[in-house]
Amino acid sequence: MNAPGSEKFVPLSAVLGFWAVAALLIIVPGPDWAFAIGAGVRGHVVPAATGIVLGYLTMTIVVAAGVGALVASSPIALTALTVIGGVYLIWLGTTAIAHPAQPPAADISEVSEHAPRTPATTVAQGIGVSGLNPKGLLIFVAMLPQFTAPEAAWPVAVQMGALGLVFTFTCAAVYLIVGACAQRVLRSRPATARIVSRVSGTCMIALGGALLAENFLT
Repeated sequence: MNAPGSEKFVPLSAVLGFWAVAALLIIVPGPDWAFAIGAGVRGHVVPAATGIVLGYLTMTIVVAAGVGALVASSPIALTALTVIGGVYLIWLGTTAIAHPAQPPAADISEVSEHAPRTPATTVAQGIGVSGLNPKGLLIFVAMLPQFTAPEAAWPVAVQMGALGLVFTFTCAAVYLIVGACAQRVLRSRPATARIVSRVSGTCMIALGGALLAENFLT
């Protein structure tokens, strides 16, 4: 039995259920993982996680405001988002392969002038990785409503916003750990770091290509 007044808020069971599903989705490697690993090699763990979080915060606001459902129901808008997201991932992946990240301890003369060096650049790229992820938008649109309670005193939009924050903060924890592990393990291994960076870039290209192929071949 719910405690008195608990029906006014998002039920705890819904929050825990959503968190469990969201955590499973987050720990499956994807573009966010590839980006966090590459940034971790560069020593930009916090900026990378910050960018990813800001992207998902933006997506949370968009979905809670009802714009996400409109985009998901519009074939033209969804196609445009998919193409932009896919091309962006391919561009990031190509850049990572051509100019792989170096650990902070690496000789500065070996660091490509084309590699992003500032935390602000990493934050901006992280926003693009998560904010332009059409799969993320569809997850928010398709999954969040299943964990809301229309009879609760909180409006559904507010409940969706709260659940979106649960997803976002879980992302923050996971990608901070992923980036920190990459930084710790590869800090003293420049050659391995370059390989990992190129592998991450290849994964981003593959994921971007899959988005485009799924859009144009179906």
